[in-house]
Amino acid sequence: MDRLTDRAVDDIRAHSGTYAADAPVTRDDLWEICRDNLLRALEDFGGLAPTGGDFEWAARETGRRRAEQGVPLDTVLQAYRRGGRVLWQVMAEHLRARAGREADSRDVELDMASGVWETIDRYSVAMADAYRLAQLELQSRQDTRRVALFEALLDGRADDPAVASAAAAALGVPAYDRYVVVVAAQDPAAPPHPAPVLEARGMWSYWRPRSGRYAGIVRLPRRDTPAGGTATGPRGSADPAAGALLDVLRELTGATAGISPEFERLSHAGRALRLAEQTLRTLPAGSGEAAAFDDRLAQVLLSGRADIAERIVTVHLGPVLATGGERAALLTTLRVWLDHGCSAARAAELLYCHRNTVLNRIGRIAELTGRSSESGEARLGWALALRALPYAGLGDSPEPAAGEYEVGGT
Repeated sequence: MDRLTDRAVDDIRAHSGTYAADAPVTRDDLWEICRDNLLRALEDFGGLAPTGGDFEWAARETGRRRAEQGVPLDTVLQAYRRGGRVLWQVMAEHLRARAGREADSRDVELDMASGVWETIDRYSVAMADAYRLAQLELQSRQDTRRVALFEALLDGRADDPAVASAAAAALGVPAYDRYVVVVAAQDPAAPPHPAPVLEARGMWSYWRPRSGRYAGIVRLPRRDTPAGGTATGPRGSADPAAGALLDVLRELTGATAGISPEFERLSHAGRALRLAEQTLRTLPAGSGEAAAFDDRLAQVLLSGRADIAERIVTVHLGPVLATGGERAALLTTLRVWLDHGCSAARAAELLYCHRNTVLNRIGRIAELTGRSSESGEARLGWALALRALPYAGLGDSPEPAAGEYEVGGT
């Protein structure tokens, strides 16, 4: 058995770079498992009782061990074929060398060849089944570990360098890179999370359901910032990756989502999660709108203090809200006028009315509030009040989604 095992091991290593490399399978490991398999194959073929367990134990142990070692299944199956070939060669040599060969020895060899290969095939199937089962178990353990470490990141427990390093390894990404956290509402009409469409755009992401929402870490592609230049926000041309993320979330997923500011250390994901959640809270439920934290700073501040939001609205737009039938037209005109550089002509174009109508409405607002439309402070107050309306609890409709009054989106 030892000489047979030596011969099989030498043949396998001669035909496989993986086994010849001694890593992850050492020669001693290969020798031990080969001997167990060959011994049981011969016992099975000869009708003898199995040594230590059932006949296919060694095959199952081979599959389990090689799966844990990460050896490809095709490589293990090739080793089984090489071992079976060596076993048959040795048996054939014995038949041919034995004294008093009968005339029908050729038929005996053929019968034995068929039996040997049937045995090897059966063991190969047992080995492959055990390999796949072990792979599934390993994957389950890896998934559980990955989820636990992802939750540790979002819970802010990655300040421990060991946790941060383990999380990066489990997720398969660097500890330092370009990251954002995205929190998306669980909308039945939208995909559960945008990982597939993000992957198609070259963005790695990992998502998990969390408190009735989906939270994900997205790795943005590296950007080339000109020497001496600074990167702009998600809508800036200098950062196409962040802009692409917004486009994918808006156009391809339909999910309402908030995006954190970019961060470099994976261990900072916990703080980024809180900022992404604050961003999401500023968006109308079910709107399918995605927004970055830096683009919603005023709304984030106002959404957390309903009392301040109410006071801002009352001070800057209280008389306008009291006009009843005029209110909707005045607020809509003011919003479009402010959003487009206080240009009456541009606002008129978007609102499908005459320029003088816009001027008259802005004049009416100035008259009601006692503030000049030429005053920068008045314009700032009106803009803040418009953004505070959804959070002031005054019963007014929420602000429009981004792009509602832009060209092509009217």
